[in-house]
Amino acid sequence: MRWLVRIVAILVAVAVLLVGALLLLPGEKLARLAADQIRAQTGREVVFSGEVRFTFWPVLGVETGPVTLANADWAGPEPMFRAEGLTIGIAAAPLLQREIRIERIVADSPVLRLEGAGERANWQFGPGGAPSASPTADPSPAPPAPDAAGQTFTLDRLTLRNARLILVTDGAVALDQSGVDLTARWPDAAGPLDVELSLSRGADPIEARVALADPTGFLEGQVSRLALSARTAGGTVEYDGKASTEGALAGDIAVRMTDTARALSALGQRGVDLPRGLGRAADLAGQLTYTPDGRISLRRLRLDLDGNILTGDADVTLAAKPVVTARLSGGILDLTGLAPQGGDPAPSAGGSGGGAAAPPEAPAGWSDALIDASALALADGTLGLAAQEIRLPGMVLGETRVSLGIERSRAVLQLQPVNVFSGRISGQLVANNRNGLSVGGDLSIEAIELNDALPVLAGIDKLHGEISGRLDFLGVGQSEAAIMRSLSGSGRVSVGKGFFSGFDLEELVRSGGGNGGSTVFDGLTASFTMREGNLFNSDLELMIKGKRVAGEGRVGLGARDLDYTLLPEATHNGRPLRIPVRLTGPWSDPRIRPDLSRALQERIDEEVDKQKDALEAEAKEKLREKLSQELDTEIAPEQDLEEVLKDRLEDEARKGLLKLLGGN
Repeated sequence: MRWLVRIVAILVAVAVLLVGALLLLPGEKLARLAADQIRAQTGREVVFSGEVRFTFWPVLGVETGPVTLANADWAGPEPMFRAEGLTIGIAAAPLLQREIRIERIVADSPVLRLEGAGERANWQFGPGGAPSASPTADPSPAPPAPDAAGQTFTLDRLTLRNARLILVTDGAVALDQSGVDLTARWPDAAGPLDVELSLSRGADPIEARVALADPTGFLEGQVSRLALSARTAGGTVEYDGKASTEGALAGDIAVRMTDTARALSALGQRGVDLPRGLGRAADLAGQLTYTPDGRISLRRLRLDLDGNILTGDADVTLAAKPVVTARLSGGILDLTGLAPQGGDPAPSAGGSGGGAAAPPEAPAGWSDALIDASALALADGTLGLAAQEIRLPGMVLGETRVSLGIERSRAVLQLQPVNVFSGRISGQLVANNRNGLSVGGDLSIEAIELNDALPVLAGIDKLHGEISGRLDFLGVGQSEAAIMRSLSGSGRVSVGKGFFSGFDLEELVRSGGGNGGSTVFDGLTASFTMREGNLFNSDLELMIKGKRVAGEGRVGLGARDLDYTLLPEATHNGRPLRIPVRLTGPWSDPRIRPDLSRALQERIDEEVDKQKDALEAEAKEKLREKLSQELDTEIAPEQDLEEVLKDRLEDEARKGLLKLLGGN
């Protein structure tokens, strides 16, 4: 807004200089003498390249061909202003009352280049190019307001056709916009300034209107009322509040996007396709505060993203990397549009704890598509979100409280907790893209329904029951498949009553043909470790009808396969017999079969151990009998033969020593 008012004021000043100079100059050399007069007053060269025509009454008018006004000597060779043609009209009669009423200023294809560097600005005029104000003064041009002699300035209409506006700050181009059409009206020196402009940065034109209630006070550094509206084919922006020359704003803002992608395309941001639920159509309303150091504050914020309503507060610090802090809350948020190709229909809540929709078809494997995590570097900040329910592709989060913190390409999502799959998850998830992508987590789960969770998360639908436990994990890689193949970590789980579908363990043990049924269990516990994308377990305990079934083996998280053994017990001839059951192959269709060779080997090993023990006992008995005869001493079965021999040897040694010494 400050730049827009300056542009209008500068063009008015140029017009006054031109007309004032021409009033003083007679004759055929009007253009050259006018250029000399302007140079004397401003320190800038002005060049008229074509015929200069003028009228005196009732409008003091000037029409020129191509015209240029030189830049400040420190600002470079490009002129500050040039146009293919310039028309200026000033009402002659009001001049008699020392009132300058500019009826029109029309510039054809003008180029206005405004440059600032430190305390210098190229719109500061003075003889020899010296600044017209002290170094500490505000560099804004003097406003068209009453001067020392009592003159006043008004502007009926300023028109720029096909203009190019260039703003340069400390040598860097902040704006270079072509194709601008602008109309400004300031009919009352004490009244408002109205500006209308249109421009194109993309496929559709942008039209805007600005109304500044007190432009004179605004240019003198006072706060003025400001109303702004802008529209394009995809949406509108409206602001009503206050503004200052320093760039501060405070007021109400409303943004309405009927087609966000088309609106962003009009702003030059092509190719943006937001998922349904994140703002294909969006409304934003709130109280906006902006400070010149780049801080934006939104209070009483209401955000409507495709029907998802969020309210709260947000703060943004504009910098090379913006910093965003927001606290938002909502009711039911439908994000099923995040699914590929538009997603599935919104699932039902499935109870107060959250549930799942009919699961999508399980993928054949983890995706090798590269994950672009560069968005983690776009901004830093924290986002707090509380929602009654969040509907995602294939699942529903019940009452949810999360906070997301991002710092230097590392995001930490705190679950405080989240109700999902009829249970609860708490803890944190981390995505770190500082030196390649890694993901990790430290989670606690409580009463999660496996028949809801596993089809969605892993494409498995054969295990039913409520699971609780803990999990910490870390994966590294630029694709889903690479991350799953690198997983490491540990955890422990327990499941209450449930069942496996697809095989009957008892029937499988009895007859070897239990596939197609189900195995009901009373409880399950297990701990595990993960290395290089494999989960290893050696202490599974499964209770089936009061009997304990052990288990051990490997679950391939990266390869999505199994190599696992269950160890149920059966009875053979009244004696217990453990028949291992092997689960091998892919998760989607594992092979389940009893391992009879292992069961027989275990029985053979058991029989061998028994025979070995019997032979050892028989040998010991024969040795005891032999020693009893040799030593002429009865050796009881419970006596240790080694101890008996040791005692006899010690007794014989003592007798021999006494005989040697002459004792009895």
